[in-house]
Amino acid sequence: MASNKNKLAFLSMPAPASYVAGLGRGASGFTTRSDIGPAREGPSAEVIAEAQARRGEEPEIDPEQFQDPDNEYGLFAGTTYEQDDEEADKIYDDVDQKMDSRRRARREARENAELAKHRAERPKIQQQFADLKRGLSVVTDQEWESIPEVGNLTRKKRRKDERTFAVPDSIIVGDRSKSEYENSLDTRQQQANGFETPADTGTMTNFVEIGQARDKILSLKLDQISGTATTSGSATSVDPKGYLTSLNSVVLKTEAEIGDIKRARMLFDSLVKSNPKHAPGWIAAACLEEHAGRMVAARKLIKAGCEQCPKSDDVWLEAARLHNNDDAKVILANAVQHVGQSVKIWLAAADLEQDAKSKKRVLRKALENIPNSVRLWKETVNLEESATDARILLSRAVEVIPLSVELWLALARLETPERAKAVLNKARKSVPTSHEIWIAAGRLLEQGATGDDPDKTTETRNKELELVDKTIELGVRQLRQHQVLLTREQWLKEAERCESDGSPRTCEAIIKATVSMEVEEEDRLDTWVSDAESAEARGMVGTARAVLAYALKVFPDQRNLWRKAADLEKAHGTKESLDGVLSQAVHYCPQAEVLWLMSAKEKWLAGDVPAAREVLEKAFIANPESEQIWLAAVKLEAENGELGVARELLVRARTVADTERIWMKSAVFERQQGQYAAALETVSTALSKFPKFAKLYMVQGQIRQMEKQYSTARASYAAGLKACPKEITLWVLASKLEELDGKSIKARALLEKGRLVNPANEILWAESVGVEERSGGAAQAKAMLARGLQECPSSGLLWSMSIWAEPRPTRKSRSVDALKKSKDNPLITCTVARLFWAERKIEKARQWFSRSVATEQDKDIGDHWGWWLKFERQHGTPEYMEEVIRQCVTAEPHHGPVWQVIAKDDKNVGKSTKELLAMVADALQ
Repeated sequence: MASNKNKLAFLSMPAPASYVAGLGRGASGFTTRSDIGPAREGPSAEVIAEAQARRGEEPEIDPEQFQDPDNEYGLFAGTTYEQDDEEADKIYDDVDQKMDSRRRARREARENAELAKHRAERPKIQQQFADLKRGLSVVTDQEWESIPEVGNLTRKKRRKDERTFAVPDSIIVGDRSKSEYENSLDTRQQQANGFETPADTGTMTNFVEIGQARDKILSLKLDQISGTATTSGSATSVDPKGYLTSLNSVVLKTEAEIGDIKRARMLFDSLVKSNPKHAPGWIAAACLEEHAGRMVAARKLIKAGCEQCPKSDDVWLEAARLHNNDDAKVILANAVQHVGQSVKIWLAAADLEQDAKSKKRVLRKALENIPNSVRLWKETVNLEESATDARILLSRAVEVIPLSVELWLALARLETPERAKAVLNKARKSVPTSHEIWIAAGRLLEQGATGDDPDKTTETRNKELELVDKTIELGVRQLRQHQVLLTREQWLKEAERCESDGSPRTCEAIIKATVSMEVEEEDRLDTWVSDAESAEARGMVGTARAVLAYALKVFPDQRNLWRKAADLEKAHGTKESLDGVLSQAVHYCPQAEVLWLMSAKEKWLAGDVPAAREVLEKAFIANPESEQIWLAAVKLEAENGELGVARELLVRARTVADTERIWMKSAVFERQQGQYAAALETVSTALSKFPKFAKLYMVQGQIRQMEKQYSTARASYAAGLKACPKEITLWVLASKLEELDGKSIKARALLEKGRLVNPANEILWAESVGVEERSGGAAQAKAMLARGLQECPSSGLLWSMSIWAEPRPTRKSRSVDALKKSKDNPLITCTVARLFWAERKIEKARQWFSRSVATEQDKDIGDHWGWWLKFERQHGTPEYMEEVIRQCVTAEPHHGPVWQVIAKDDKNVGKSTKELLAMVADALQ
């Protein structure tokens, strides 16, 4: 016992100074209830402050309490926050913002640098796998399919969930009874003698009543189908001929539709009961019943609507629609008594009448009630068969309604020209703000001037036509005085309407009087050209012609304006009008060579060669050193068989003009005539004067090549390449010469050198591919084509070759890539058309051929026209072929690989565009 006391003696001893309870077993660092005391609320701040005040202590001052101006203590406790304080705070805020903005750039740069450093040191997991994600884009379908499915890769057997359930007794009993057989009858079966059904205890089936019920249901259906029940509802009538048709027209409604109709019926019923004076509600309710096939209910509803809303013409019109013709007349007669001023009611009543006499009677009765209705007067006049009666009616109409422009114009159209002028004068006084009356007056004057009067001279007609201009001009001034300001666009629309109605001089007069309105002086030319182009695009040629004529009066020295006017006349006018425009053009712009050449060409095409010579002689006087005029004169004489005159003209041109192109044309002329020596001599002389003109070297090399002098031709091309290394055609000609001489390796080397001198040139790459194909190296050609597409990714020529190099199944997908990369290049468009042609998609091919020659630049490629004509020869009609030829002749193409070879052949000199097109179509393969 003593030992036990000694063991527990430490409990009564004081703890050492550094003792912490529980530190030895790691139970320190937590708080218990005894440490924090009882769970009750301490004294509030007010109680503490009151106690401190009683003891005489001052409360502790928080330094942050003076930061809020609305919560001040101590010195500023009794002050208010005034405007001066607010201004001071704003000033301090501005100073703080200014100081902050000074350091913002450096602070943001430092923060961005720290953020970048942090992200570089500790990147996100998403960034760590970004390169692997990008690598997934090159994974093929086979590699993707070969990835194994997610499964158990731990090689550990998992325990299966083997849960068992007790089978219910009902299943066991049921399964047992499946294989058993019944060998005794039920007690009920024994009482009823086996399986006989007792009939005496049940009800007897009355087939007579079933038949009567069926007949009654059928009669009700027929009543609904006929829709012609009388108002009493006691009798119905069915059209025997249309009976089967009516049965076929019955629409079977689903349960959903029937439910919708019931809900709508409830809504409309509530509407008409809550607001019985609301006419649209009655109309909608009647339409619903009509849709549901309940015509009797619909008529009852609309009748109630007429009683509740007798001043609504829409309700009366709906009631007339729901009834037959005779009942509708009665309904509208009642409607007139309530809404006698409704024009719609009277017009509906007139429409119900069958003969014209009854219609007239109704409309005249309507005019007695509503004499100021323009529509009623128009309908009444339209029923009149005699022009005299219509004139009398219109005379009365304009007296009753003097402000109706339509009635005045209708009366003027029915009068004679002299009396029509008087009518229009009265109309102008009655309605001084109507521009239609002034336009009608101008058209009347134009009709009188252009009438079939053989006694009128041309001078008289011109004077009368001048009155049209004066009338329209006066009308515009009068309208401005009466503050009627129509815009330019409105006047242009009126001019186009006059042109459509067959009054071109009135259209021109409107343009003259109004086209300069609302246009700044510096914008006049551009605005007028835009107006003419938009009018031409809409097919209003007369309006476009009038706008250009007015613009040419203001700007007579604008050669581009004369060119547009000439193009307009060439496309839509006559030869005489085109000749007149060109004669005026060369008079006002004598230095415009294009206008002289157009005038001479039109006269030449018309077969008047002397007149063309005369035009060119005048052009020589105005432009003595013009290269184009000299060459046009030479071409005119050469193609008309005057070779000696053409040669003399070339000699004079070389003396007077002395240009490189004239020298080149002289050499080509001698070559075409077979004078190779003279041609070479001319070329030599020209090269001494113009050593940098590449076409001279081409002509010299081609003549040597024709003479089979390959070495001298090679020297000519080499000299040309040295003088003009940027001329692509020279490189191609030199390469073809080497191929012709059987030196494909040298041709390949020449083209390689040409590509170095002229990088990214599609023509040189295409020729290189052609050299490889002609040499029999299909693989080399494909590789060369791939290299060319890398250097010229948007080349239409190379993409076209790439499409044809593909197998047939992959050409279509290749063409899609080509269209995207080459931005709808015309060569690709023509290639796609040929692909559709090969697939026998005729209409699509025709559309794509049309797209390949859509723009002015595309129309200059003659090969596309040749392919289109070749296509139409095989699948089109003669009309399609003629249309292609006509468009090609109008476009006058000059370029294209096959077109240039055929057009520049000496054998085809002087042939027309139509003949060249036929030859190109035959040559294309």
